Amino acid sequence: MQRCAARSPAPIKNENVKRSPTNLREKLRAALHALGPGLVTGAADDDPSGIATYSQAGAQFGFGLLWTTLLTTPFMIAIQLAAARVGRVTGDGLAGNLRAHYPRPLVLALVALLVAANTINITADIAAMGEALQLVVGGPEHGHALVFGVVLAWLQVKLPYYRLAEIFKWLCLSLLAYVGVLAFVDVDWLHAVQGFIWPRIDFTFDALMMVVAVLGTTISPYLFFWQASQEVEEMRRKNVAPLLQVPDRAPGALLRIRLDTASGMVFSNVIALAIMLAAAATLHVSGVTEVQTAAQAAEALRPIAGEQAFFLFALGVISTGLLAVPVLAGSAAYAVSEVMNWGGGLDHTWHEARGFYTIVIVCTIAGTLLDFSPVDPITALFYSAVINGVIAVPIMAMLVLLASNRKALGEFAIVGPVRWLGWLATLLMGAAVGLMLLAALKG
Repeated sequence: MQRCAARSPAPIKNENVKRSPTNLREKLRAALHALGPGLVTGAADDDPSGIATYSQAGAQFGFGLLWTTLLTTPFMIAIQLAAARVGRVTGDGLAGNLRAHYPRPLVLALVALLVAANTINITADIAAMGEALQLVVGGPEHGHALVFGVVLAWLQVKLPYYRLAEIFKWLCLSLLAYVGVLAFVDVDWLHAVQGFIWPRIDFTFDALMMVVAVLGTTISPYLFFWQASQEVEEMRRKNVAPLLQVPDRAPGALLRIRLDTASGMVFSNVIALAIMLAAAATLHVSGVTEVQTAAQAAEALRPIAGEQAFFLFALGVISTGLLAVPVLAGSAAYAVSEVMNWGGGLDHTWHEARGFYTIVIVCTIAGTLLDFSPVDPITALFYSAVINGVIAVPIMAMLVLLASNRKALGEFAIVGPVRWLGWLATLLMGAAVGLMLLAALKG
C-alpha cells in the first residue's frame, strides 16, 4: 500500500501560540489543549482490565501492594518519555523506527505478539463494559458488549483525528470517578500510608503473579506504540516538522512532552492508587478476596459501600473502556502499518488508509466476538496483563536502545536520568517476570 496524504483537519493554532482564557470553562479547555498524547496514554492505562487487576490487588492483599503505584511512576514516565521523543524527533512511530534499526523478523514477531495481546485485552475490556452497563441499566450483557464493539470500531473509522483527540481528553476526566469512590468508603489511612511507602513482598507464586500483573498493566507495550504515533499525529495536525529537521523548536517541544507525559503518568497512578485503596478498604476488610472483573468489583462494592460508590465505579469502567479500546486497536494498527510500511493513521480517511483501518476493525470486532466464544473473559482479563508484562521486556529494551541511539535521534537521544530509569524499568520488569517463573517452577 502507498503512503497517503492525511485528511485535512480543522484549522488550529500553532502549538506555541498562547491564548488568554477569560472564564473557568475556557481555562479548562486551554489546560486540556496544552496536554495531549501523554495524558490520553496515561488515562488509557487505567482500562477495565487494569481496573480489575488493581481491584484484585486491593481485595487480595489489602494495602500491601499500594507501594507498586509509587514505584512504577518514575519508570512509567521515563519509558513513555523515550517513546514520545522517538515520535517527535523522527516524525515516525515506534514500529517504523524499530523496523529501520532492527531485524525485520524480530520486529514482526514482537508486533504480532502486541496485536494478539491487544485483541485479548479488547475482549476483556468490552466484556467488562457490557457487564458494567448491565449492572446499571439491565438488559443482555453480551448485547451491550456487541453494541460497544461495533460503535467503537465505527467511530474510529468515521471521525477525524482532531475530533477523536478532543473526545479522548474529555474521557480522561471520567477517571476521577474512582477518586470520588473514596468519599463513600472508610479508609484506614494510617495503614494505607504504611502500605504506600513501605514495600511488603510475599515471595509466593500468587503474590509475584500479582506484582507482575500490576507491572504489566501499568507499563504496557501498547502504550509505547500509541504515544509515539500520537506525537506524529499531533505534528501532522499542527503542520510542524520533526525535530531532526527543525532543531530550533526542540526546547519548547521537549518541555511540552515532559509536562504532558509526567502529568499523564502521575494521573494514571493516582487513579490506580484510588482503585486499590477502595478495594482494600471495602472488599479486603469484608473478606472478599477474589475479584476477577471490574464489573464484579463494582457489584461487590454495592452492599459494602453503597449505591453511590457502586454507580461511580461502574461508570468509570464504561468510560475508561470507551477510551482504552480505541487506544488498544489503534496502537495495533499503527504498529502493523508502520512495520509493513503502509502509512495511514487516524488522520486519514478509510479510502486513504484501508490497511490501517482494517487492523482497527479486525482487532475491535475480533475482541468483541471472542466475548461470545468459549474463551473465558475473566481469565483473559487478568492474564492479558501478565502477557503484557512478559512481552514488555524485549520491547522496552529495544525502545531504550533506540532512544539512546544518536544515529537515530541525533543530538536528541536520551541521556542521564531518563536513560537510566528506562533501563531500570526494563530490569525491574524482567526481574518480576523471572521471579514469577521461578516461583511457578518451585510450586
